[in-house]
Amino acid sequence: MTDFSLFQTEELLRPEGFECDCGMRHSAPIKFIRIGSGAVKSIPDALRAIGATKPFIVCDQNTRDAAWSAVKPVLDDNGISYGFFCFETHERLEPNEATMGAITFAYDKSCDCVMALGSGVINDNCKIIAHVAGVPSMVVGTAPSMDGYASNSSCMIIRGVKVSLYDGMPEAIIADTDIMKEAPMRMLQAGLGDMLAKYIAICEWRIAALVNGDHYCEKIATLMRRSLKKVASAADKLSARNPEVVGNIVDGLILSGIAMCFNGNSRPASGLEHYFSHVWEMQALERGQVSDLHGIQVGVGCYLTFKLYESIRRIKPDREKALAFMSRFDESEWEAQTRRIFGGAAESLIETAKAERRNDPAAHAERLNKIVDHWDEILKIIDEELPSFEDLLGIMQVSGMPIRPAELGISDDDVRDALRGSRDIRNKYLSSTLLWDLGLLYEMADGFDGQ
Repeated sequence: MTDFSLFQTEELLRPEGFECDCGMRHSAPIKFIRIGSGAVKSIPDALRAIGATKPFIVCDQNTRDAAWSAVKPVLDDNGISYGFFCFETHERLEPNEATMGAITFAYDKSCDCVMALGSGVINDNCKIIAHVAGVPSMVVGTAPSMDGYASNSSCMIIRGVKVSLYDGMPEAIIADTDIMKEAPMRMLQAGLGDMLAKYIAICEWRIAALVNGDHYCEKIATLMRRSLKKVASAADKLSARNPEVVGNIVDGLILSGIAMCFNGNSRPASGLEHYFSHVWEMQALERGQVSDLHGIQVGVGCYLTFKLYESIRRIKPDREKALAFMSRFDESEWEAQTRRIFGGAAESLIETAKAERRNDPAAHAERLNKIVDHWDEILKIIDEELPSFEDLLGIMQVSGMPIRPAELGISDDDVRDALRGSRDIRNKYLSSTLLWDLGLLYEMADGFDGQ
């Protein structure tokens, strides 16, 4: 079988996909990717590749300022007509019903594709409107700030709950490093934060396969490790806006999206670090506050998760303690805790968790047996996948990105609650789920902080 783990990003775009010894056929419906200086000049080629002639372009004031002066001449010089909608604000958009509704009302049905001019929220909403309209989407990126450019899901907030909607992915991606390297430094750092998450993602993916029976593909994991190594080794050049480093981050983020599509879910790209961010975003919504950039919060979540793994390495599993925790587990107390942490979003989370029998004692006992029997193997996975805590700190420090929650105005109480509530957001096996299975999550959260 073809070893696609050695391929460059654009070589992964085989329509027929790849038969893999993991048992899956991996494919992604992307037809065109262009990364590099002057990449916006390839917009006509991208439109031809996806069979479109008239894009409906969506942006906000910030992304218009960043890229429209480079994009518009390409459209005009090539006689490409288009629809256009720009959010009239420089404030950060939320990926919610209001944002989606505004795009829906403005949508031009004479267009035959949707072009996102932006990054996270713009791209996610454009994927959805294109999916609903039954037309292809494409994206001209403006910042290397997140890994959703090529993912087949959109991170949205519905009735106050952060959810992933699997609604398709862009068929063409253009990442012009001349534009992207000029993004605000915090957005460059956010992209690095989202890439550092892959250390934890691959580690927890392997643990989830061992303990929870999740499907695992070593070739996809190898793709992510290779890209991550390239980014982490050059983090010291990010503050200088080095085009090659920015290009590597963009390539890694796009590759992350392809990896998620190849696997059919987010396992190759996110772990507990993302769930710290998800909880903080949901808490901010509940409080009427504005959360920080997703990748910035994920970077801080990486710091906290690495810190947590330092404690996990010292654990000696105690079967009796874990079973005693489960026997004492009080569903009503858990519901009260969930309502306290998540406010108005809690009822949906509780209902979903119950439907999935996430607190089921029999499933817990089965996982616990695997944890106890394979603890040495779990520790080996952690040692193989995670660099040292000091190495992670070094990468974050040299890039100048925020490291500790207090730098984002996040309290120790919110750190503890994020750890307690992380396993309650979705049915995804995380390091916090591992601790819950061991009967240690709430005990460890009580003594956890962001220092």
